[in-house]
Amino acid sequence: MFETRLTQLLGIKYPIIQGGLQWLATPELASAVSEGGGLGIISSLSFPDRNTLKEAVRQVKKTTQKPFGVNLSMLPELTQGDRTEEILEVILEEKVPVVETSGRSPEPFVQELKREGIRLIHKVPSSRFARKAESIGADAVTVVGFECGGHPGMDDVTSLVLVPVVANSVRIPVIAGGGIADGRGFLAALALGAEGVLMGTRFVATRECSAHSRIKDWFLKAQETDTMVIQRSIRNAARVIKNSAARNTLAMEERGASLEELLTVISGQMGQRALQEGDLEGALIACGQCVGLIHEVKSVKEVIEEIIEGAHAILKKLNHMSSER
Repeated sequence: MFETRLTQLLGIKYPIIQGGLQWLATPELASAVSEGGGLGIISSLSFPDRNTLKEAVRQVKKTTQKPFGVNLSMLPELTQGDRTEEILEVILEEKVPVVETSGRSPEPFVQELKREGIRLIHKVPSSRFARKAESIGADAVTVVGFECGGHPGMDDVTSLVLVPVVANSVRIPVIAGGGIADGRGFLAALALGAEGVLMGTRFVATRECSAHSRIKDWFLKAQETDTMVIQRSIRNAARVIKNSAARNTLAMEERGASLEELLTVISGQMGQRALQEGDLEGALIACGQCVGLIHEVKSVKEVIEEIIEGAHAILKKLNHMSSER
C-alpha cells in the first residue's frame, strides 16, 4: 500500500490518476483504472453534448463502484461555444465523485461542488497558480513538468524541480505529472513531495485504451527523443509525437502563421480521427517523453500492479542500502 492524503481524500487504493487524454479518456479506460485501484477520468469535451456525456458517466458507474472523475478543460475566457456550464450541470446532477479542472480558475463554482461533496483537483503550471488554487478551495493540485505529453506550460521546468517547488508552496496534496511510467518514476514523485501521480502516456499503451493498434505500436518502438514541443506562438505549448503534422505546425509558427491558419493543422477533430484510424503522420498526437520507457502493451491492472510492486522493490533496496551504513 502507498497511503497518502490523496488516497484518503479520493477514497482510492493507490495514488495513481489517469490523465485526461481527451479522445482516449473513455468510460472503458476510466473504469479500468478505477477498478485497478487508481482514479480513472473521462474527458468531458470528448462528448458532443450533455446527453452523451451523461451516458458516459452512467456507463462508468455501471462498470465500477469505485471513485472516478471527469476532466473539465475550460477556455481562458468565456467565449461563444464554451460548454463549462453545461458540463458542470451534468457533473452536479450525476454527483461525479471527482472533478479535474484546467484552464481558467474554477473559483465561480467551487462552493457548488463542495455542497455536493465533489472533490476538486485543479491542474496548474507553477507554484503561483497552485497557491491561488489552494486559496479558492481546491482540494488538491496537479502540476505537470516539461516532460509531459499534451500541455506542459510555457516555462520548460522539469518535474524534478517543479514538483518540490510546488509541494513546498501549498498545504493541500500535490499530484505530479510528466515523465512517470513505472515504479521508479512513481516513487521518485513521492520522494519529491507529491502525494500522487498523474499518468497519461503509459495508459495509452494498454489493452483498454481505444487508440488504434498502429498508435500503440509506435509508442512501443519510440524513444524518449521522439516527441517535440509546438504551439508556443499561441502560448499553448504542446508536446506531441514527431511527425509530419507537428513539423508542419512548427514551420508555420516560425513563419508567423495566424491562429486561424494553425487551426487547419492543430484541430482536435483531426487528432480524433488519427487516433481511431492509426494515422501516424496526418495529425497531432500528444505523447510524453516517458514513451521511451514503454515496451509492452499490458492491461491497466497489470500496469498499476507493476508500478506498485516496482516501487516496493526499490524501497526495499534503498532500505537495505541505508541499513548497511
